Amino acid sequence: MLAQQNTGLIIIDVQGKLATLVANSDETIQSISTLVQGMQVLGLPVIWVEQLPDKLGATVPAIAEHLSDSEPFAKSTFSALGNTAISQAIVSTGRTDWLVCGIETHICVYQTVCDLLDNGYHAHVISDAVSSRNPQHKALALDKMQRLGAQLSCVEMALYELLERADIPEFKSILPLVK
Repeated sequence: MLAQQNTGLIIIDVQGKLATLVANSDETIQSISTLVQGMQVLGLPVIWVEQLPDKLGATVPAIAEHLSDSEPFAKSTFSALGNTAISQAIVSTGRTDWLVCGIETHICVYQTVCDLLDNGYHAHVISDAVSSRNPQHKALALDKMQRLGAQLSCVEMALYELLERADIPEFKSILPLVK
C-alpha cells in the first residue's frame, strides 16, 4: 500500500504535439491532471520533467496550469534519472515510492522506471496516466516494467490508497476529482 509519508509523483514529458499524438491522449492528459491535483491536495511532492522543451514544446496547459508553483526540469536523457538535477530532486524529498505517469510509456517512462528500481526506489506506474503512440508499445512496456518489479496502479486506486480513509478533509477535496 502507498503511504503519504513515502510517496511522490514524477510526470514525464507530456509536451507539445506529441502529447496529442499518443493513444487516448485526452483521457491520459485528464488522468494526469487529476493525479496532479490529488497529490497537491495531499501536499505530496511532484517532480515535473520535459524532454528537450525547446524542440518538443512545453507541458500541455491542462497539466501545467496545476503546476504553476513550480518549474519543470528540462532533460535530454530518456530516463529522468539520467539528469543530475532531477536525481538530486528525487533524493532530496526522502521519498521511497514514486508514482510515474507521462509519455511515452515504452521510452522515457520505461527508462525512468528502470532507473528508479535500479536505485532502490519503489516504482508505481499509473496505467491510465501513461501512453504511447502505439498501444502495443504501451502494453509491452507495462508488462516489462511489471516483470522488473514495478507495481501497476491507476489514478483512482493510487489516490484512495494514499487517502486511507473517508473521514478526513482531503477525501472531500479529492472525491470530485475522481467522480
